Amino acid sequence: MPALEGRPPLVKKATLVGCFMEDSIALDYLQDMRELINANLESIIIEKRAIYGEVAELSGRILLAGGKRLRPILAILAYELAGGQDIDEIMPLALASEFIHTATLVHDDINDESLTRRGQETLQALVGQPKAIIGGDWLFVQGFGLGGRYRKEIVDVMANYSSRLASAEFSQLDHVLDLSTSPEDYLQIVRGKTAGPFAAGCKSAGLVANVSEIECNALFEFGIELGIAFQLVDDLLDIRGDERMGKPRGSDVYEGKMTLPLIHALTLLHGEQRIRLAEIIRCFDDSLFDELISLLESAESLKYSVILINNHLERAINHLDIFKDCEAKQLLKHVVTMVQDRHS
Repeated sequence: MPALEGRPPLVKKATLVGCFMEDSIALDYLQDMRELINANLESIIIEKRAIYGEVAELSGRILLAGGKRLRPILAILAYELAGGQDIDEIMPLALASEFIHTATLVHDDINDESLTRRGQETLQALVGQPKAIIGGDWLFVQGFGLGGRYRKEIVDVMANYSSRLASAEFSQLDHVLDLSTSPEDYLQIVRGKTAGPFAAGCKSAGLVANVSEIECNALFEFGIELGIAFQLVDDLLDIRGDERMGKPRGSDVYEGKMTLPLIHALTLLHGEQRIRLAEIIRCFDDSLFDELISLLESAESLKYSVILINNHLERAINHLDIFKDCEAKQLLKHVVTMVQDRHS
């Protein structure tokens, strides 16, 4: 795999204190990694802008608008955990995950008719739906152009979980305002839409580093558990309201998405309470927030979500036990803690 030239290196290296990494050191290193990823993404967009013009300019603006860069960070750390030592070997795959993720966000915003994301205008708000569709497609193509540099086994993992992501999106649309949506339906959607890409990125990183099938499967399962927890946290923050979401409070409820707190409450509540909850979901507006929260608390649905989040994160950490203690392992555990802290 050819190196990506002209990219800034990671300027800090985390150090272990005993078997644990200091939080400040871990945060510094992850921030350096995020800046490195951003620099690579910006370099690519500058290069592509000169070739493809407006579509690269405007799609690139969405790509560079911010974000946690969690997917590429996970790919890099999984690669290092698996023994990989050359960051240029994994970087194209890491960047591919962010291009593909951003493409899905563009298409999500079209489906949801969203005008803002991360505090900025969406692509469809900037140029209209037809061009936004094309822009999302362009981002997908760039992602697969980067990921297509790897051997067939790795490309197949990417293609499989991108296909599963599309299938999950189809299913989610089928369940809009479907009050009969079950926890199993919800979990199947989350495994395809959020957890699957996490898992595929981690597994692919292991394949790039040429680790054993057992270790690749452990990385995959780590990604699945982390991804489920991540989506559960997002669902919780959407209801509670959190500026870090980059979108208005209750967006999922407005859009008719059946998230776990709603599904759990519909399952647990009976009689007038369930009837009222169903009415609120079908005809939601800002004036109903307090009543919605009251019903969710009556069913202990928010508490239930927190319990599930912690369970999935614990399982994620357990899947790392197969690997020896190292900086990458401690950083992955720190990422798990960051996901957990988002809902605290």
